[in-house]
Amino acid sequence: MFENKLVAVMNEKIEPGVIMNALAHMCIGFGSEIGKGPLRLTNYIDGDEGSHPSISEMPFMILKANSNKIRALRLAAEQASIQFVDFTDTMTIGSYIEQLERTKQVKEADLIYYGIVLFGSWDKVSELTRKFSLWK
Repeated sequence: MFENKLVAVMNEKIEPGVIMNALAHMCIGFGSEIGKGPLRLTNYIDGDEGSHPSISEMPFMILKANSNKIRALRLAAEQASIQFVDFTDTMTIGSYIEQLERTKQVKEADLIYYGIVLFGSWDKVSELTRKFSLWK
């Protein structure tokens, strides 16, 4: 068993292309914060000696929920001191400067959450995410 768990909970109501973009943005930023060691990133070598670098040895579960459940999960993760990164609707249209400005203008309660990625103690993360279904 692994010490830590990596889980994404994505908004099931958002179209696939947009949700994959949100997941990619969260994973890039979060991966740089967590680092190679804790994420257990490994180079997989194929039968022809080709390298497939930086693949995590850990499972990465993708779950689904709606925006309000993601909001509640974010609060619970914060209260439990679980590392997380989230992505909202204000981060999608226009340049990143416009996105930063739009995010500043929207109260947290009015944000539409596209997803959240959690990383932390296997037991704590499991407890917070056990009620969510797998993304299919």
